[in-house]
Amino acid sequence: MTDGTKRRPGTTAKGELTRAAILRAATPLFAEHGYRGASLASVAEAAGLSLPGLLHHFPSKEVLLLSLVEEGYHADGRLLSDDSSEERLRLFDALRDIVERNQSSPDRVKLFTVLVTESIAVGHPAHDYFVKRYRKVRHRISLDLRASQVAKEIRCDIDTTLLVPVIVAVMDGLQTQWLLDPDIDMLASFQVFCELISNAIDASSSGAPDTGTES
Repeated sequence: MTDGTKRRPGTTAKGELTRAAILRAATPLFAEHGYRGASLASVAEAAGLSLPGLLHHFPSKEVLLLSLVEEGYHADGRLLSDDSSEERLRLFDALRDIVERNQSSPDRVKLFTVLVTESIAVGHPAHDYFVKRYRKVRHRISLDLRASQVAKEIRCDIDTTLLVPVIVAVMDGLQTQWLLDPDIDMLASFQVFCELISNAIDASSSGAPDTGTES
């Protein structure tokens, strides 16, 4: 979720606060009832607005949905793309940070899980968004892994195109189990996974083949 410090062109500070209030109100409603089950009227009521007041900021339910998923999850991309310092955040550290943040935001995790499941249907208004989002996430992780291969930090025989979907699947699968059973320590379980994968793909791993070509 945006922190409200960046204002959209043509909007006022009050307008941004109202938009943020609407998105906050919509999150648990869409998470609980899904896109089709949550009504704009219920969102407006939860935000303390009239329906025309809500429509002034989000002219349709589809616009609200897409704004919700876009503003709710762009922070993941920032963590994965943090090149602001010479000591760039390592991939698995960034992924752990995402899992840790998600563990403190059950409504947002539930929203994501419900909407992803709904959007499998081609006619769902968020279908194309999530297809593109997953492609971007996989691409971002692939870039980091390939850079590590070039730097000879991880094994060059690892097919990153096969590994990356597994990493994403573990993250999403842990979220689903955690939503069903909050006693699961999602972060600790993901840490175990990260350690297993890191050890398996480390360039110094005994499983790495000898690709030397020296004569």
